[in-house]
Amino acid sequence: MPLTTSLKQQIIKEFQTADGDTGSPEVQIALLTRRIERLATHLKDHAHDTHSRRGLLSMIAKRRRLINFLKKVNNGRASTIVKKIGLKD
Repeated sequence: MPLTTSLKQQIIKEFQTADGDTGSPEVQIALLTRRIERLATHLKDHAHDTHSRRGLLSMIAKRRRLINFLKKVNNGRASTIVKKIGLKD
């Protein structure tokens, strides 16, 4: 379930830290969050889809690692992105 190009560009534009920024932790966290939300709704309808569930868990773990990295580098940026996305932490 990949994101459409227009949706991905919109998310990148909203969370980028500078012009042309596509790989900062903030952008990666935002894109992963959107993919996690879409996959979670898929799993509500298809509860026995274990392969997608495994992918979901790996995406959640990757997002958590990115947030932890951002906390080490700059705690203010990490708390801002967590609030902006709506995670509890």
